[in-house]
Amino acid sequence: MRVTKLITFIIQFATIGLAAAFLILYFQSEKEKATNEGITQIDTEVVELIQSARTTPATPVTSYALAVKNAAPAVVNIQSTKIVTEEQHPLLNDPAFKQLFGDRMGEPRKKMEFSLGSGVIISPQGYILTNHHVIKAADEILVALKDGRTSIATVVGTDPDTDLAVLKIKLDNLPAITLSKINEIEVGEVVLAIGNPFGVGQTVTSGIISATGRNMLGINTFENFIQTDAAINPGNSGGALINSYGELIGINTAIYSKSGGSQGIGFAIPLSLATNVLTQIIEFGHVKRGWLGVAIQDMNAELAKSFEMESIYGVIVNGIAKTGPADKAGIKPGSVITHINGTEVGNTRHLLNLVSQVKPGNPISIKGINQKGSFSTKATVIQRPTQEE
Repeated sequence: MRVTKLITFIIQFATIGLAAAFLILYFQSEKEKATNEGITQIDTEVVELIQSARTTPATPVTSYALAVKNAAPAVVNIQSTKIVTEEQHPLLNDPAFKQLFGDRMGEPRKKMEFSLGSGVIISPQGYILTNHHVIKAADEILVALKDGRTSIATVVGTDPDTDLAVLKIKLDNLPAITLSKINEIEVGEVVLAIGNPFGVGQTVTSGIISATGRNMLGINTFENFIQTDAAINPGNSGGALINSYGELIGINTAIYSKSGGSQGIGFAIPLSLATNVLTQIIEFGHVKRGWLGVAIQDMNAELAKSFEMESIYGVIVNGIAKTGPADKAGIKPGSVITHINGTEVGNTRHLLNLVSQVKPGNPISIKGINQKGSFSTKATVIQRPTQEE
């Protein structure tokens, strides 16, 4: 009897254990299933999100040959020639020396100097953009095209303040470069420089735009340079800086170098500035810029404090051109100009640009501070004198 009860107890215990084990396994499998489904669902959503964010990559550029092919024919080599009179030794002007050796020994000697540079054909009519320093004081300018043709060029006009010049040649079927219609250029864009470095012949170098809006370099009066690491060397001046489509975006102008060769810092005049100069030279023979007639310097913390200014802005007037626009407007040395036509003046370069953009003969409003306090006046700007004037 006891054995029967023991067997019955064992069976009941085993049944309960199996039932419990079944329930545990069931709920565990359901939990794992739910978890797996959740993971699968999450993974699917992530994959879909990544796939939706992924864009078809652009075709990698392996060659800029087409860009060069389009632009290179419009880039020319420029050889300028000028006759230079050598300075005489003071001894040659001595009467005793002339008596001994004759007057011929005292005649000044003349020699021819050559300089090489580059230029860009802007229109089929033969207009060429180059640098002022490439053709400065030249007696003859020879332009050589990539197709082998040559022509003597005439100077339409120059603008030393931006180091630009416009030439013209008379040849048929001239290749003109395509001008970029994109106003904003970005750091990191691929660019190519085409020119005639060291006179070796047309050469193409590549790089990127390293910076934009470079100024205060002391190269030109008006500066707004594109900086590039495309190799620019002596002879590249006046050549083309193009984008990867072969469109002109700038005129190569200068290099920063201690050795005289390329060190990865070159400067180009942006197309927007160059075309403005080009159109004015073609229309007027020169660039019309406003001039106020002041000598100025940047503000500093000490000077701002002396004028009880809360922030450092504006420029200090050091000198006034007699009977100039500023003089007639009553501005005195020692004054601080803070605003031009309502625009806050940041520094000397900023004021120079603000005034130069006003056409000669037009008035400008000027606000500032002097020893008596704040002042406001108007001045009528005149044509900016040349560097020689």
